[in-house]
Amino acid sequence: MSTTGAATPDNTAVRTALWRALHLEADRPPHVFEDRIGLRLADPGEQWRQRPDMDPRATAGFRASVVARARWIEELVDERAARGVDQYVLLGAGLDSFAQRCPQPPGGLRVFEVDQPGPQQWKRHRPAALGHGVPDWLRLVPVDFERGEDWLEHLGAAGFDPGRRSVVASAGVSMYLTEDATRDVLRRVAGLAPGTTLAMTFLLPAELLDPDDRAGLRTSGRGAERAGTPFRSFYTPERMLALARESGFREVRHLSGRALADRWFTGRPDGLRPSSGEDFLIA
Repeated sequence: MSTTGAATPDNTAVRTALWRALHLEADRPPHVFEDRIGLRLADPGEQWRQRPDMDPRATAGFRASVVARARWIEELVDERAARGVDQYVLLGAGLDSFAQRCPQPPGGLRVFEVDQPGPQQWKRHRPAALGHGVPDWLRLVPVDFERGEDWLEHLGAAGFDPGRRSVVASAGVSMYLTEDATRDVLRRVAGLAPGTTLAMTFLLPAELLDPDDRAGLRTSGRGAERAGTPFRSFYTPERMLALARESGFREVRHLSGRALADRWFTGRPDGLRPSSGEDFLIA
């Protein structure tokens, strides 16, 4: 989640949007995920490809991880919507472009994007400048996490019904939160309607990464600290599953990044494959 109150998108949100765009430019088909709108939302300027974090070769593993997790979450949303789930919550929404790419969401889905007030202000006006606007089924929910505002209370005020089944996604967020803060998120989601599904990514400790990926984790950690958003938490799969159970979830599952890599990247002619290090909790 963003840590700035300024009316600009968060640095990590911009980087994620640009990596999704770069996937379409630098990587050969078949593309794992197609997002042509996120780049326009980010509005990075004409020189964005010259950014050090956009080097096509050096960032390939991170780029592949970002598009893999995006595809998996949206496939989960489609599957749950087909079963009658009609609420989708993005915690730390950043520059997610689901609402702009899906003008008619599946199953009458209502989408709630939760983020800090500044980035949400940007997100409210930027799509309108591109001719998209904010549809009735999309709610942008500004929450000042630094002041301890209750995101679930704000969701309710925006029309979210805690008594209805939902999909709650938190991608690329838990590493910036303390364990106590993550436990609080888990506890609140576990208290929602039965049949609600949480998909949360988490970073693995360095010793669980493939040896070739450990240097990249250190580099990204230093970059996050320079940007004012240091990595605060790493979890083994066992620890994350235990946190979810302690928070009230009855069914928990670990989905490894390697499993997503095997699903969509095996046999690619360009050798693109996600770096190890980011896994999913499904609860």
